[in-house]
Amino acid sequence: ALGREAFIVAPCNENAVRFIEAWPKWPVRAAALHGPDGSGKTHLLSVWAEAAKAAHVHVSALTGTGEPELERLLALGPDAAIAVDDIDAVSAAQMEKRDRALFALFERPAGTLLLAGRAPPGAWKAALADLRSRFDALLAFPMWAPDETLLLGLIRKHFSDRQIEVPEGVVKRILTHVERTPDAIAAFVARADARAMAEKRAVTERLVLELIEAETRPGLGL
Repeated sequence: ALGREAFIVAPCNENAVRFIEAWPKWPVRAAALHGPDGSGKTHLLSVWAEAAKAAHVHVSALTGTGEPELERLLALGPDAAIAVDDIDAVSAAQMEKRDRALFALFERPAGTLLLAGRAPPGAWKAALADLRSRFDALLAFPMWAPDETLLLGLIRKHFSDRQIEVPEGVVKRILTHVERTPDAIAAFVARADARAMAEKRAVTERLVLELIEAETRPGLGL
């Protein structure tokens, strides 16, 4: 679920959400979101892309390994809104091509650019010095901190995305066990779902406790 109503707002991302919702009254033409995988960057990019009627592409579109290519993005017009995901997910061999494409997008006389990456923009590597200064100057918003509100909401959302209703005790029990990262939460929910399906059981607090016990003491098996 990638609509605005499905996005979990928490203290660590509320500034990013407010910024997105302020569109088109932004004080800048380029901005960035950053956080680990699963923190909601792509989700919030999608929310903005829908509101701004923006092209939403992965960084691979700028390195020649995906569609659309740079030429197609530029053909959208000088005032087009463009969102680019996973900016820092490129190899050293791809970096110069990505940088030249990004610089062309920055250099448009109008149009808005929203970028997302795992690290803050100041830590994004760049092959072009001119792009390095652009990264450093970006208005950037973090998307993740391990606060309880967001963690609980993320667990609920992963179950909801799988169309599984679980008691609140299940959600809280998972929170006490799982590593406080988006990937770990998603992986544990997937394991709980898989075990419930394999054993034709509901996802209950007992099932979660059994899974935790099996993972804590692997000699017990599943």
